[in-house]
Amino acid sequence: MKEPLVTKRDIARELARKYSTMTHEELDTLESVLVPMKFAKGQMILAKGEICRYIYYIDRGLVRQFYTKHNKVVTEHLAEDHTVFMCIESLFREEPTNLEVEAIEPTMIYALPKAELERVALHNVNIQILYRKILEESLILSQVHADLVRFETAQDRYVRMCNKNKQKPGGSALRWFTLPAICK
Repeated sequence: MKEPLVTKRDIARELARKYSTMTHEELDTLESVLVPMKFAKGQMILAKGEICRYIYYIDRGLVRQFYTKHNKVVTEHLAEDHTVFMCIESLFREEPTNLEVEAIEPTMIYALPKAELERVALHNVNIQILYRKILEESLILSQVHADLVRFETAQDRYVRMCNKNKQKPGGSALRWFTLPAICK
């Protein structure tokens, strides 16, 4: 993977644009807590039994969260460019996760360490808003996923995901070939 063409400042601006407007000083603070992380295809981001300590923002790449049940690997969530993911139970309970997180293509992530984010949020209302809106988005996505699992078949969910992927402008051909292999 090439080195990123974006800077931590660019990512701070993108997060502020998406979640909460910020002054230059607030952007400085947000930028200071971002941790760039680069992962190769197939590299584990978080292994079962580790404690999740970050909220992850994907600048570019594709990540899957999965677990093993009755000797079958179950993909729980796919996260792509410009989205956030976390192992929420592990993150907030500070307990080992049962999930695994893998980069399924070369991935550039900017992580927000939970402890540091909470520390700076104590003194900054716009960072508090950003934190809250990230969590709100995660809760809504969890509810949508739960509803899909309850009310749609696996085949229907797969077709929905493929259709969503085809409709994205600039959708990666690599993703189109990668997704059928992991979404069985």
